[in-house]
Amino acid sequence: MNVPLFIAFRYLFAKKTHNIINVISAVSAVGMAIGTAALIIILSVYNGFNGIIKDNLSQLDPDVMICPSEGKFFTPNELIFDCLADDPRVHEASGVLQDNVFLRYGEQQGLAKAKGIDDQNLHFGEIPLARMGAQLAYEMGINPSFTQQLEIFYPDRDSKVSLANPTASLHKVTAKPSELFSLTANTDAELIIVPLDLMQELVDGDGLLSGIEVRLEDSSDKSVKAYAKEMNERLPDGLKALDRYQLQPDLYKMMKYEKFAIFLILIFVVIIVAFNIFGSLSMLRIEKEDDVRTLQALGASPDTTRRIFILEGWLISLFGLVCGVVLGVAMSILQQRFGMIKMPGNYLIEAYPVILQWSDVLWTASGVAAIGLATALLSTKAATDPSQE
Repeated sequence: MNVPLFIAFRYLFAKKTHNIINVISAVSAVGMAIGTAALIIILSVYNGFNGIIKDNLSQLDPDVMICPSEGKFFTPNELIFDCLADDPRVHEASGVLQDNVFLRYGEQQGLAKAKGIDDQNLHFGEIPLARMGAQLAYEMGINPSFTQQLEIFYPDRDSKVSLANPTASLHKVTAKPSELFSLTANTDAELIIVPLDLMQELVDGDGLLSGIEVRLEDSSDKSVKAYAKEMNERLPDGLKALDRYQLQPDLYKMMKYEKFAIFLILIFVVIIVAFNIFGSLSMLRIEKEDDVRTLQALGASPDTTRRIFILEGWLISLFGLVCGVVLGVAMSILQQRFGMIKMPGNYLIEAYPVILQWSDVLWTASGVAAIGLATALLSTKAATDPSQE
């Protein structure tokens, strides 16, 4: 039998002479429970919003992009497409051509990133169509209901810019704005999507591509990274494979750092709440002085009596931790399945998005348990041992 743990457990639920000890212990446990639940719930909500961003990005960004190691463009080998078509892991593979362009719509002018894709829906008969970000369309006054054409300019790669007549060194194509999209702030403000053949005509490169987008049957992070690593070993010199995280490194790093910052802020709140354990253990030591002397008279060492109060403080933290984990997980699952708490205002999402990740629960439980143990150790170390008085 672990005697210090047995006695600490009895002290936790035993009636105290001074009721304030029970109150402080209860406040400590409740505070740890609320802090733990808040950590799990807020991290789950953050995962939900991140999931929406990833889903939006997946509409444009592929799982894996095959692109040139140097330069912007390359002429693909048909063997690459044959290899991708024969791979059962590949759901779809298509070539794209994208680069920065200059736009003119009536009197409005602006810069954008044009992306050419192979999509039959981007043609209305012989008329090429263009989809564009909502913010870009707003800034340039573009309305898909109007018949006015969007002019797209790109520098001639084989001629020098003439200062006397700059437009002579530009290629121009036109497309009719067909629809707007809204994904992220960056894409909404800079991206237009046009037919692949129109983009190739603009850059004067028949068959030219800037990349091959590959979408996998299994788009999990593990599968995507493993596939990209394998393709980098198989691709010929001059080509490389990038997974979705390498395509948007700044965005995904920012999302990770933001989540880590939120975790640290909430953990700091838990640390502040845990200081209540100091008061609880200090008063408990005073009340149990006679018990400590009795135990030492029976042969218990000072370390043994000290462990009793360390375990007592840790049990208070663990009791709050368990209650907080149950509460946080339950509320997250209920919100994830039923969407009980609605988003205020007019949004496309009716309820707060929640994605519960068990790794978050594990990190939260580990962090709170470590804080509880550290607080108990510090409080007993700061206290004066009754045997030395």
